[in-house]
Amino acid sequence: MTYCLGLRLNAGLVLASDSRTSASVDDISVYSKMHVFQTRSDRLVILLSSGNLATSQAVRSQINRDLGNPQAGRNLNSLEHLDEIAAYVGEINRQVQQNVAPAADQASGFNPEATFLLGGQVGNGPHDIFLIYPQGNYIAASRQKPFLQIGETKYGKPILSRLANGELSLDLGARLALVSMDAAMRSNLSVGPPLEVAVCPAGQHAIERRLKLEGDDPYLKELGALWNEKLSAAFLSLPDPDGWQSG
Repeated sequence: MTYCLGLRLNAGLVLASDSRTSASVDDISVYSKMHVFQTRSDRLVILLSSGNLATSQAVRSQINRDLGNPQAGRNLNSLEHLDEIAAYVGEINRQVQQNVAPAADQASGFNPEATFLLGGQVGNGPHDIFLIYPQGNYIAASRQKPFLQIGETKYGKPILSRLANGELSLDLGARLALVSMDAAMRSNLSVGPPLEVAVCPAGQHAIERRLKLEGDDPYLKELGALWNEKLSAAFLSLPDPDGWQSG
């Protein structure tokens, strides 16, 4: 019931998320999926969530409790590498699921799983994004595929697969993220506004620009209309196939 994506560009990070948690004919619920932790001047951690809302809330609550507990063995301030933070979040995620979903609940069809995208930068380490699975393991974006997605990913992926590359500017990355979100919203009712976008330049350990777009936002409407118009024009300009055979 959501769609989130992250772009790892040479110039920094672009992270985007929708806010829909449920959607039916007479009931649409929204909840922000973008959560920012800027606990020290030399680090920035942004967490995007998909899946069971109770699990994702419990994971964030545990992260905040660890930050406020001097006796906690690990927290966002004590870890010095972004991949260590990804492993730490993955461990909390796995523990929360085990606590809220005993075998009886799992047998009844209850699904406690949550998936996260973690983006940011710690100290002099590189900026990066990680996809954290419900099982606690994680993967990082690569040079060949500088984007990661969670949630309802299939509709927004084609444009990313064609155009995403590390050389894009942050502005173009943000535009690409919004076009991908537009594609997902057009094809799946479970993805919807408000949309949130964060732009994080490399080395700054801070969000330079943050955007929240409601469904009736003029720019969002213009973007969708223009993209549809340009796609239609491109399709109509394509050549017909050769070699047709009768019959």
